[in-house]
Amino acid sequence: MRIIEAERITESVKRLCIKANRELPEDVRACLRSCRSAESWPLAQDILDKVIANFELAASRQVPICQDTGMACVFLEIGGEVHIQGDLSAAIDEGVRQGYRDGYLRKSVVADPLNRVNTGDNTPAMVYLDVVKGDRLGITLAPKGFGSENMSQIKMLRPSDGAGGIMDFVVSVVEAAGSNPCPPLVVGVGIGGTFDKAALLAKKALLRPIGGRHATACYRDLEQTLLAKINALGIGPQGFGGAVTALSVAIETMPTHIAGLPCAVNINCHVTRHAREDL
Repeated sequence: MRIIEAERITESVKRLCIKANRELPEDVRACLRSCRSAESWPLAQDILDKVIANFELAASRQVPICQDTGMACVFLEIGGEVHIQGDLSAAIDEGVRQGYRDGYLRKSVVADPLNRVNTGDNTPAMVYLDVVKGDRLGITLAPKGFGSENMSQIKMLRPSDGAGGIMDFVVSVVEAAGSNPCPPLVVGVGIGGTFDKAALLAKKALLRPIGGRHATACYRDLEQTLLAKINALGIGPQGFGGAVTALSVAIETMPTHIAGLPCAVNINCHVTRHAREDL
C-alpha cells in the first residue's frame, strides 16, 4: 500500500490550475497552426492568426489564455493500492483556492445556482474519480469556461435512431451554438451509459489528444464524418465564416440499457485547456 499525503495533492492541483490556464496543450496548438495553414478565407485567416498570437503571448508572459478561467474540473485516477493520508476533497479545494489566488485567475463560481453570491476562491472543484490498478495517482485539471459549456446538450435518443440520429443531434447542437462558444471548437460526444454517464463521457472526451481516435472502427468513422459535417456548416473561426468550425470530434462510449441511446455533446472552445501530473 502506497501512502500519498493530502498536502501533495493540494500542491499538484495548485500547479495545474495555473499551468492549464496559461499554457495550451501542444496538440491543440499544433492543430490550430495546421488549420491556419489550410484556411483560405482571409477573415478566418486573420482570426486564427490572432488566436495563435494570443496563446503564444499567454505562455511567454505567463498570463491566462482567456479571461474566463473556468470551473476547475478535476479528474482523478486513483490506484487501488493508494491510500490518501488526509481529506481528499478538502485537499483538492485547497489546491484550487491557492492556484486561483496565486495565479491571479478570475473566480467564477457562485455558491448557489439562484442565490448567486461568488464563493470568492473558485471552489468547490468539480471532481470525477476512477479507481484503477496499481499504486499511482493521476490528476488531470481542466478549467471549463461557460461560453462553451452553456452550448452543450444531452438527448435520450431511441435505439432505432442509430448512428444517423446521433449525427443529426450532434450537428444540430453545433449549428445552434453558432459563434457563441468561440469556435473553432473541440466537440466531445458521450454515447451510452445513463443520462448522467453520457454527459461525463462527453466531458472526458475533451481530454483526448487532438487527432486521437476511438478504438472501434465504426466510432472512428463516425468521428471523421461528424467533423466533416460540422466543418461544412461554414460557421468558421469566431463565427465569421470559413472552413474550420471544429478542430476535432472525440467520441467516448460505454454499455447502455436495451431501451435507450443516451447521447451528450460537451462543447469546448479552441482554448481546450487541461494539464496533468502523476504522483
